[in-house]
Amino acid sequence: MDPLTLIMLAVLALLVFFMFRNGRKRKRDQENLQSTMVPGADVMTNFGLYGTIVSIDEEANKVALEIAPGTIVHIHRQTIARVVEPVTADEDAVVADDLAVADDTVMGEPEFGQRRTDTPDVEPKKGDA
Repeated sequence: MDPLTLIMLAVLALLVFFMFRNGRKRKRDQENLQSTMVPGADVMTNFGLYGTIVSIDEEANKVALEIAPGTIVHIHRQTIARVVEPVTADEDAVVADDLAVADDTVMGEPEFGQRRTDTPDVEPKKGDA
């Protein structure tokens, strides 16, 4: 066998290895998600809808999701993307600090259409109209 054939077989073996590894990882993540999906958990769906699980129907693969007080929608169980963890007060402070830093960098910039007042006025040359 020539070296090129050996290299191609090695690359193919690597691709197959990573494919199986990725499949197992995805299955493990899905099982972890399914175990944390219990009534009362706050979740986010694949299409960005947030809500609280009211009930889970294992046989029909449906979840009753309360998206607003008194508003319940029934969705397929696999459309739930993740269980939302509540944000603590410490994380709120970090986010507020980040926003304050972002506001400081924007301070002093004129709004769209406004003139800057901190630049010296440039007088037009005699030939300019």
